[in-house]
Amino acid sequence: MPKIFELEPHVADLIAAGEVVERPASVVKELTENSIDAGAGIITVEISAGGMTYIRVTDDGCGIAPEDAGTAFLRHATSKLKGADGLEAIGTLGFRGEALAAIAAVSRIGLLTREAGAQEGVSLTLEAGEATGRSPAGCPEGTTIIVRDLFYNTPARLKFMKSDRAEGAGAAAAVLRCALSHPEVSMRLIRDGKTEYHTPGDSRIDSCIYSLFGREFFAGLIKTETEDETLSVTGYISSPGSARGNRSYQYFFVNGRSIRSKTLQAALEQAYANTLPSGRYPACVLYIKTRLGDVDVNVHPAKTEIKFVSDKQVFDGVYYAALGALHSTQPVDDGGSPQPGIPGDLPGAGAASRIRGQSGGFAKMTADEFNSKYKKPRSPAASFTVDDFSGLKPPPAPDAVYQTEIPGPGSALRTPDSILRSPELSYQTQLDMTRDEEPEALSGGPYRVIGEAMNTYIVAEYRGSLWLIDKHAAHERIHFDALRSEGFTPMSQSLIAPVVCRHGNEDASLLLENSELLDKLGFDVGSFGDDSVAVRAIPAEIDIGDVEPVLSDICAKIKSGGTAEPAGLDNIYRTIACKAAIKAGKSSGIRELKELTARVLSGEISRCPHGRPVAFEITKTTLDRNFKRI
Repeated sequence: MPKIFELEPHVADLIAAGEVVERPASVVKELTENSIDAGAGIITVEISAGGMTYIRVTDDGCGIAPEDAGTAFLRHATSKLKGADGLEAIGTLGFRGEALAAIAAVSRIGLLTREAGAQEGVSLTLEAGEATGRSPAGCPEGTTIIVRDLFYNTPARLKFMKSDRAEGAGAAAAVLRCALSHPEVSMRLIRDGKTEYHTPGDSRIDSCIYSLFGREFFAGLIKTETEDETLSVTGYISSPGSARGNRSYQYFFVNGRSIRSKTLQAALEQAYANTLPSGRYPACVLYIKTRLGDVDVNVHPAKTEIKFVSDKQVFDGVYYAALGALHSTQPVDDGGSPQPGIPGDLPGAGAASRIRGQSGGFAKMTADEFNSKYKKPRSPAASFTVDDFSGLKPPPAPDAVYQTEIPGPGSALRTPDSILRSPELSYQTQLDMTRDEEPEALSGGPYRVIGEAMNTYIVAEYRGSLWLIDKHAAHERIHFDALRSEGFTPMSQSLIAPVVCRHGNEDASLLLENSELLDKLGFDVGSFGDDSVAVRAIPAEIDIGDVEPVLSDICAKIKSGGTAEPAGLDNIYRTIACKAAIKAGKSSGIRELKELTARVLSGEISRCPHGRPVAFEITKTTLDRNFKRI
């Protein structure tokens, strides 16, 4: 009996469809790209119930001839590729003829199309890939495709779909990427009867970004434009002050195609290496144009990943484009004159730089050449002379005596902790005040907090040894254990004004879907548009400035399975505990130091949630040996 047999055609079609159509967003992407390839100037996308029950894409493109309407839904039927030679230089978004066939195999489809100049169009209906009706129709020039009941015949795929909100956010993100990739096309997204996006289609990148992301996002962008003989990079990157808590606002387009690329991502972030703190990421909308033969777009079924002939050339192009923009302070063109303003004359949005590569491209530009040509000039406000400092008083001598004024009525009285942290008291004075206090006792004997080193490590004496304690790690463990304890109720603080965090459609939907989990952590999160959330309350230990990065980290943990009980929750608890803990480099009061020391030396805390030790013991014998006493 043979063990190898050929699958039935409809089963093979369902399997092939799964490679191209993963969710409603995949359908929206493929249909919208087909409309762009058809030369459309206006595209309207409508979805209902997240796209699971209804998707309609309408365009004013070239339309489909009646005799080709049925053929368009066959596998590997395409008008964009006629032979193997065409694979060497693909300039269209679609080319393999799989999209329509894959979508038709797992849904019910209605097609209405008319060619430019034709007297009438054609109407075609299909179900599970089979034509069920065909007739002449009067309709506008262009094409309308309606997709209903996605995955109705593939329950194995249907059970993996997320909520309508999440799937709708994914479809909206697909439209947004298509709109950014071709600013010359006016795109409108209608979601459950409400218009979300509407781009002007005026071929201007700036107005397209402004209409999709709004004034605040656009105000934090810097324009960049670079080119050499074989590569050009144009678009916008975020200023350091407008960095995000995740990479969801990084958009890369190569020859008009939206892609994911670790090479481009690494190049962008390398340019910010000495500018952004850990956990902050630049945003960008960058367009890379290169020769069609220098990229291979046929490496992924959804065509979201590509290969470059020279990764280094593309890396250098993006890196120097971003670096040049970051070094530029005034919008200039090649002649040094100001460039025209941008929509609304938004501050910070018109800075530009242009780096002209030499004959060898970006790779042959030396560091000295880059610095001499594109080094950021000092602005007049930041320029100083010796005379500017002539009126300043010299710093006091180390042994100078400080005098403090007696607080007047209504003034805040200093607490003992604030006195200890006062810059008016020398470090030696603080140590003396600490030593005057009687040692406190633990089960193993008395201990004494000597002080704090480098605002990071607690120095204590206990049982004849010197102890160094990482106060951040210790405090982090305390919060982590509290979050994990049964019946723990977080102390939440309500905010006078909500903090609006813009995380993108998908992450915002993810946060709202997990509002119950966030509530347990002390957050009160509500919807604020489709790509933002309004945070009305936060855990008492979290600073307002940490809200957006904390929620970004929580999103990342949830995506990687961070909602499973109980192990998955630990990843989220670690994030909260880390942000709530005392920051290294920040001075602490003596009471705070004593409490942490007592809990560490008592054995209650030994390691931080990430497994690092929180304390280090130096015995008297070790000290004596190093000082040659023994």
